[in-house]
Amino acid sequence: MTTPVKRILQIFWSLLLLGVIIFFAYVPAFVDRQFNILLDMKAPVLPDSVRAFHSSLRAADMHNDILLWGRDLTEQHDYGHTDLPRLHAGNVRLQVFSAVTKTPSGINYQSNSDETDQITLLMIAERAPVKAWYSLTERALYQADRLKETAAAFPGQLTVISDRKSLTAFLNDSSPGKIAGLLAIEGMHALDGRLENLEVLDKAGYRMIGLAHFFDNAFSGSAHGVKKYGLTELGKQAFHEMEKRHILIDLAHASPRAIEDALELATRPLVVSHTGVRTTCNSPRNLSDDQLRRIAATGGLIGIGFWEGAVCDSDVESVVDAMMHAVEIAGIDHVALGSDWDGATQEELSADRLPWLTAALLNRGMSKDDVRKIMGENLIRLLLATLPE
Repeated sequence: MTTPVKRILQIFWSLLLLGVIIFFAYVPAFVDRQFNILLDMKAPVLPDSVRAFHSSLRAADMHNDILLWGRDLTEQHDYGHTDLPRLHAGNVRLQVFSAVTKTPSGINYQSNSDETDQITLLMIAERAPVKAWYSLTERALYQADRLKETAAAFPGQLTVISDRKSLTAFLNDSSPGKIAGLLAIEGMHALDGRLENLEVLDKAGYRMIGLAHFFDNAFSGSAHGVKKYGLTELGKQAFHEMEKRHILIDLAHASPRAIEDALELATRPLVVSHTGVRTTCNSPRNLSDDQLRRIAATGGLIGIGFWEGAVCDSDVESVVDAMMHAVEIAGIDHVALGSDWDGATQEELSADRLPWLTAALLNRGMSKDDVRKIMGENLIRLLLATLPE
């Protein structure tokens, strides 16, 4: 082999190696920065009384997608909406962490097929196990393991709860700054079309599962799917099995027909982990007043989101508008935080900015007891009543 050829090959392999290093080292963070935008917020000076009141809350949020991005949970970042330091700064005591296992290209609220997937390359870039490149169930297990590994490495900062005993122990723990994490999943496609995988995810600690995400699946239609059908026969079997296993059924992203089917089948509380209300923001993914009433009638909970698609503007007052309407229709005991932090969203309210939401609710005339309920007590109460022993 001649010297020029050797030189060309050396350059080629060097460039290839450099490309591989860049791909694995920088792509996840780059994508994370592009999709999870923290908007500027007008933040008036908070009275000491409001700060003191907020510090007395047990804030709890129903939906956070940070596990998807490979971000170090223990470090404070200058992008996105959450990490453990910012959750602590916002006095969040309990966070539902949701696993995202598949999203379509050209994602939108109107119509998406299941034929494409944007998550595969992200799994490869994050150096997830090879089996997670191809199996959606394995992607959920990988994200669950990441949360558990963080909790094991930093027990003073995070604990993962999966039953009433572990939640009660956490609530009785006076350790400052410790946060409880509960595992959830965006969409039943994470079962890879197999009902038996529900047992696998149950054993992994998943305690809330959505019927659908952005496309129709083997179990349920999506509000953003092509056909938007209701629960399939397989979906009805899974529904009963989730109720039996004390897994909360999440109607966020479900088609109207699937929501109707769920309301007819439900014998336990239903939740909508992250949503808005149509009266204040007429989005295809938001809930009608009738749906609000009927979900509340199951004893369930509606998590109000913080992003434009849920409240039509990401400012704090728009979030409060949606919350106030949900309270008026569903009742104060059935409304909670459903931020959708780090869910490929643009938001003003990052975790450390929650005191401004507390201030805005108080400024609207809401009582301190009612603010406590929305900011966390409703979710804590529901989990104590519905988690397995």
